[in-house]
Amino acid sequence: MSLFRDDGIVLRTQKLGEADRIITLLTRNNGRVRAVARGVRRTKSKFGARLEPFSHVDVQFFSRGGGELIGRGLPLCTQSETIAPYGGSIVTDYARYTAGTAMLETAERFTDHEGEPAVQQYLLLVGALRTLAAGDHEPHLVLDAFLLRSLAVNGYAPSFDNCAKCGMPGPNRFFSVGAGGVICGECRVPGSVVPSAESLTLLGALLTGDWETADACESRHAREGSGLVAAYLHWHLERGLRSLRYVEK
Repeated sequence: MSLFRDDGIVLRTQKLGEADRIITLLTRNNGRVRAVARGVRRTKSKFGARLEPFSHVDVQFFSRGGGELIGRGLPLCTQSETIAPYGGSIVTDYARYTAGTAMLETAERFTDHEGEPAVQQYLLLVGALRTLAAGDHEPHLVLDAFLLRSLAVNGYAPSFDNCAKCGMPGPNRFFSVGAGGVICGECRVPGSVVPSAESLTLLGALLTGDWETADACESRHAREGSGLVAAYLHWHLERGLRSLRYVEK
């Protein structure tokens, strides 16, 4: 029997019994963790209010097994302190909420092995939710930046300039999700599309954090760019995100 502490983002919750919940978190040191929070569905539970999706929390876990957090049964959440209540600013705005929900689903999909550290994905999620809650950029741009960087840290970084197959310096006209991004005329494969140069510039800016360029984009180029990001993500996850259909463009 052991006690552990970690900070994490609440990804989702599930009802358990009459008053409990199973809380899924992406933590700094232990990756994705599922744990039981007792009594949090009672109306007067301050503990439960801290364990809502989008919350950045410091949690103490009690594990009954011999491993780190995942023992013979799910660990228990015994204490929780709020680090940042991002949900307060996100859930009151539809565009932010839908973008944020897609971020949480993406983070869970990229961390499918419980208890396996995923520090870069965790830091990306914290930064994205902080930016989303602050409202400094359009929610759909923050989401696309998060999706592209999540792909990159998981080994699927797309190319938006040099040819993804032969390395020919860009700009290159054609785009193929299967080939890894933009490709030159010589490497063009069936199914390639020809997006606008402005859309490719936008996606490159989102990947590198060039917000001055990203914020100046036209909405039609942002919509086209979002379609490319969604297709690329779908290819590598092998199925799409349920929450993406609700995101405002």
